Amino acid sequence: MAKRMFDLVCAALGLLLLAPLLPALAVWIKLDSPGPVIFRQQRVGRFGVPFRIHKFRTMVYAQAPQGPLITVGEDARITRAGRWLRRHKLDELPQLIDVLKGDMSFVGPRPEVPRYVAMYPDAMRDRVLAVRPGITDPASLAFRSESAQLAAAPDPEREYVEVIMPRKLALAADYADHANLLTDLGLVLQTLRVLWTR
Repeated sequence: MAKRMFDLVCAALGLLLLAPLLPALAVWIKLDSPGPVIFRQQRVGRFGVPFRIHKFRTMVYAQAPQGPLITVGEDARITRAGRWLRRHKLDELPQLIDVLKGDMSFVGPRPEVPRYVAMYPDAMRDRVLAVRPGITDPASLAFRSESAQLAAAPDPEREYVEVIMPRKLALAADYADHANLLTDLGLVLQTLRVLWTR
C-alpha cells in the first residue's frame, strides 16, 4: 500500500514538474523525424498480464517493426533526437503515465517483451512477475552499458539471451524477494545520482 501511494504521489508530482519540458521534447521529436511522438510496445506486466508501455520515440518510424528487439551499439535506427534522449534517459519519462495507471512502479524489474519472457525458467518467471515492473531496478543500474556489450558480441541476441538476461533475472528475482519502500527509495536516489554524474 505504501509503495503504491509513493508511486502515485511521485508520478503525479513528476508529471506536474515536467509539464513545460514534455511538450518541448515532443515538438523536437516531431521536427527531427516523421512519425508519432510516443512509442508504444506490448510488455509483460505483473502476474504475466500484458500492457502497453509508453516511451518517447527514439527510432525511425516504420509501420511494421523492423530489425531486432534489442538495441545494439550505435543502432542506425536511432534518430538524432533519440540518441540524446536515450543518453539522458528522457525517453522513459512517459512511463510516469504507466505508473499512474498502475501498470508500472517507479522501482521494479524492467518489463520485457513477450518473446523474452517466454524464455524465462518457470520458477524465475513467477518470482520476477510477482511485482509490478518498474522504470528502474538493480539490473538497469548494473547493465548501463548493455548496448555497447551487445555491439561487441558476434551474435548480439544470443549474447542477450544467454549472458545478459540470466544475470538480469537473478537481480530482478532478488529484488522481488526483498523489496520494500526503503530499498526503493535507495534505488531511486542511486538512479538519479547515476544520471546526474553522466
